[in-house]
Amino acid sequence: MTAIRQAAGEIDGKAHPVTVDFRGWPPRMASLVAGIALALMAVLAGLGNFGAIVPLVTPGDAERTARDIAESAPLFLAGIASLFVVTILDVIVAGALYALFRPVNPVVSAVAAWARVVFAAVFMVAIGRLVTAYTLLDHPVAALNSIDAFTTIWVTGLGLFGIHLLLVGYLAYRSGFMARIFGILLSVAGTGYLADAVGTLLVDGFTAVFGQFLFVGEVALIFWLLIRGRRLPARAE
Repeated sequence: MTAIRQAAGEIDGKAHPVTVDFRGWPPRMASLVAGIALALMAVLAGLGNFGAIVPLVTPGDAERTARDIAESAPLFLAGIASLFVVTILDVIVAGALYALFRPVNPVVSAVAAWARVVFAAVFMVAIGRLVTAYTLLDHPVAALNSIDAFTTIWVTGLGLFGIHLLLVGYLAYRSGFMARIFGILLSVAGTGYLADAVGTLLVDGFTAVFGQFLFVGEVALIFWLLIRGRRLPARAE
């Protein structure tokens, strides 16, 4: 957070005060903060989930899962900590994107921001199930059930994230300062997350796959925010 604040305060080569009131952030600052936070999220989420949590979980084998987690407890806890930091960064991104797109449509940008904040809260609840699983390693079946609950809550909550991306896609498309293709790609990604959430809720044994292949818009957004976003005005109009 400190690094983000320092970097944002020097985006135009001059020192500017950075406040936590994102409503007053100029476009360039909002773009840089959002880009840095999203890049950090991509790294932490990948390491936390696919680098620490997933390798220790064997679907359908409670005993092995409990044993692997117990033998690699520091790795499992580090994964939980990484995902927790991601939820904090989610809130920062929500505020920064609100500041960036507020001039386009203040109501839609506010709804988009709140959708992401609520998703962060749901994700935090899901992470809590991992903490519960760690405390239940002496009861392997209960621990594995708790880990499965983490996945279900997270994927279901991604429906809110999908709504956020759909709204941000709309704002990007209408912005005038961002190529419309970004808005289209973000909307496609949002639709994928919504499909995964609906499938998880309504179809037994559904495997979330759409979000895994339709994330191009999110990656493109990070690069735009960090590269092209630096050309945005350094002061709020």
